[in-house]
Amino acid sequence: MIRMYNFNTPLYNTLKEYYAKGTVPFHMPGHKLGKGLPEEFPRVLAFLDVTEIPGMDNLHHPTGVIKQAQELAAQAFGSDKTFFLVNGSTCGVYAMVSMMCKPGDTLIIARDCHKSVINGMLMAGVKPVYIMPEYDSRFGISTAITAESVEEKLLANPNAAGVLLTRPNYYGICCDVEKIAAVVHSHNKILAVDEAHGSHFRFNNKFPLCAMDAGADICVQSAHKTLPALTQGAYLHVKSERIDMERLEYYLSVYQTSSPSYIIMASLDAARGIMQKEGNVLLSRLVDSIEKSKAAFLKNDAFILIDDNTIAQFRTDPARIVINTENIGITGYESEIELRRTYNLQVEMSDLFNIVCIATIADTPETISYLFECMERLGASHSGHHNHMYGYLKQSIYRHDQQLEYCDIMQSKSEWVGLDKAAGRISKGIIAPYPPGIPVVCPGEVIFPAVLEHICGIIQAGGSIDGLKDKLEINVIA
Repeated sequence: MIRMYNFNTPLYNTLKEYYAKGTVPFHMPGHKLGKGLPEEFPRVLAFLDVTEIPGMDNLHHPTGVIKQAQELAAQAFGSDKTFFLVNGSTCGVYAMVSMMCKPGDTLIIARDCHKSVINGMLMAGVKPVYIMPEYDSRFGISTAITAESVEEKLLANPNAAGVLLTRPNYYGICCDVEKIAAVVHSHNKILAVDEAHGSHFRFNNKFPLCAMDAGADICVQSAHKTLPALTQGAYLHVKSERIDMERLEYYLSVYQTSSPSYIIMASLDAARGIMQKEGNVLLSRLVDSIEKSKAAFLKNDAFILIDDNTIAQFRTDPARIVINTENIGITGYESEIELRRTYNLQVEMSDLFNIVCIATIADTPETISYLFECMERLGASHSGHHNHMYGYLKQSIYRHDQQLEYCDIMQSKSEWVGLDKAAGRISKGIIAPYPPGIPVVCPGEVIFPAVLEHICGIIQAGGSIDGLKDKLEINVIA
């Protein structure tokens, strides 16, 4: 447990001081500093939950402790300006898209972007230009985009507003932001990065270079994913004169709630303080623990892990533990279920071929060791089993045939049809295995038979698909 002694956390400290005064609150929220909550509810959370009273500042017009906390965050993350996000990275993605683009503009994006990027373009009336990521058949996943593919799209789309890429992906694989930034800026365009899974990168040199240090103009980071922050807590960082700050701040006020959670903001302040003061040591301990356990684990050739050796073209996050289960004859979905039921261990996500585990500074050498021990037992219990993996699904299925522009989709009439009748139809919404929420079909695209086969295979194997009704129907343009 990390104790907050001698941490410069102005917002978090102010909230503690307010509670300690014993003020009688006649303001929101209605639980009145926890008095109205069930007794078992954590009091430490209740006393952090206040509203925009004097001394507590205002997220949408910060001049006091929130402003101070955001300035400290900017110093820690290497940005010119940092904004606290209480609606997750999603609202930051929306604001980035709306800031960069006017209705009718085109935006170059990686095809394996998170669905929040697609939704942001839908709301802003933006036309997507997709870059197809590289693909790794061993793991059955897309990896990352290259600087060469970005250059090709920029040359073909000189009027594009900019480039928005996702890095790292859910599997911890990172494109080369430095090279891509050089390409994008040579065309005088904005480079925005969805770095939701990379908020820890800057605090230890064993990790890939963070987007701000690699030349990105603007990026979002989900602190709650890899830092000791609460769910929905995220940062938006700016480090460029190319960014229209007034326009960005306007859209942040549109997409963020008008009643921001002080609990979440306090956790963002605290997470920054912890990482700034102790992050380097704690991340080194984490990586050392992973490498030690992994070295013994890999003596068993039943498993393959994603790392810089197996994904040689791109850097990977050493704290993202991705294990391929194909050689022991069970799917990632089956592995996740067995780990939970037998060993009381819950992974972040699974797919047909892999499990994904997120390790952070909150993990200990013991928890890391336990993960690999459980995997060894899992492998031993399935030794010699027949490999029934879905080989026909182990290929990239990203195919793009946009038949309807985003500006027209939301107003179009639609109907629900069975999966067996959806081939050749135009999708109204996003179809995405969840997690990770990467669309296999985007709004306005033709639904190909290969994609339907992929969707059905995932459902048959026990996976979950967002965008379907009762796993049987797809919403298509009428």
